[in-house]
Amino acid sequence: MDAKRAFSLLKKIGFTRMGGTNEELQAANILVDEIKSIGGQATIEEFDVNSQTIKTQKLFADGVEYEVVAYGNSGNTAKDGLTAPFYYMEYFTDNDIAKFEAKGKIVLTNSYMSLATYKSLADTGCVGFITFGGDVLDKKSNSDLMTRELRQPLKDYKTLPGVNMRAADAMKLVKQKPKNITIKIEQDEFKTKSRNVVAEIKGELDEVIVFTAHYDSVNFSKGVYDNGSGSVLLMEMYRHYTKVKPRRTLRFIWTGCEERGLLGSKAYVAAHEQELSKIVFCINVDVGAPVLGTERIVVTAEESLTHAIDYMTKELGHAIQVKSDIYSSDAIPFADKGIPGVNFMRDGAPGCNHIHDRNDTMFYLSSDALKSTGEFLEKFSDRYINSYVFPVPRKIPDDIKKKVDKYLNPIKDLL
Repeated sequence: MDAKRAFSLLKKIGFTRMGGTNEELQAANILVDEIKSIGGQATIEEFDVNSQTIKTQKLFADGVEYEVVAYGNSGNTAKDGLTAPFYYMEYFTDNDIAKFEAKGKIVLTNSYMSLATYKSLADTGCVGFITFGGDVLDKKSNSDLMTRELRQPLKDYKTLPGVNMRAADAMKLVKQKPKNITIKIEQDEFKTKSRNVVAEIKGELDEVIVFTAHYDSVNFSKGVYDNGSGSVLLMEMYRHYTKVKPRRTLRFIWTGCEERGLLGSKAYVAAHEQELSKIVFCINVDVGAPVLGTERIVVTAEESLTHAIDYMTKELGHAIQVKSDIYSSDAIPFADKGIPGVNFMRDGAPGCNHIHDRNDTMFYLSSDALKSTGEFLEKFSDRYINSYVFPVPRKIPDDIKKKVDKYLNPIKDLL
């Protein structure tokens, strides 16, 4: 584990690289070139994703125009916009008066649009929605108005036009108390390509263990913490096993479009359905390297593995929190196919690093902190990859399975 070398690669891919963009392809090619420099071979596997070109995104309230960004994939309003009564919905429950108030209105919700809230709004006859992000203390000069997207399961249920705005503007809008507001959205929706980068190291056995890490970022973010750090740790593991022949075959998958709903790992699982029976385990790495932070491992497998890893951390002297659960990252589509896994991460301490914004930069990270995750990752991997008999049953416990299903099919329980 050469953390300084990994840190150098992290700087190379430390630019905004949203899924489905040319910048994502640029990052993919950097990873491919790195693999070639090690003496390996890599392939780029493309898959289709939604994209859009936003032409118009506006919100007017009694003559005042607010800066907004349209939700991608949320359709278009009429040319002259959608005008309707304004309603600020503080929260939504089945017994709440909001379900009566939202009908026929453009609704402002508190922060992120949850799946349950979206369905409830659609069912009540809401005609459009507004969300907000950030902090009311944010200044335009040092913050960004984040783009958001209506994910396909919601669009398939019902397409509602929506916009996102800054928290300070949302507060101003509520104080203004407009009777009616107008939103205008014009966008061209189309398909584009995202891609996974895949490299393999043959082992003595046919059993396959996959390593996953996503290399895409969100808009405005350099994405070095999330998840350039995991991507370079995977590259160090690839280097390691080119020198130390593994007992089991290893497949390294740098996934695209994770930030848009695990699209890369979902695409890989779908495209390789017939090969999945040979995959016995997934090792996923997502976020790392903050100077001030906490090492964590989330186990998506039988609870006995959680205990075994916890014992191992104590045996080898690594301070790591270990628990059984799902983790919102690329091991989930594999778990959905009955493939157990573990998720490695180093979370930043509160207030000591940033995620999903312009402040996800190298400033908050260090090679020493990256090495902290990498050292145990290597020790764990060596032990399990080279075990005489693979000790983790290829199945997912019922409680974990329910969580995976709810995560991947969030609308199903609401129908």
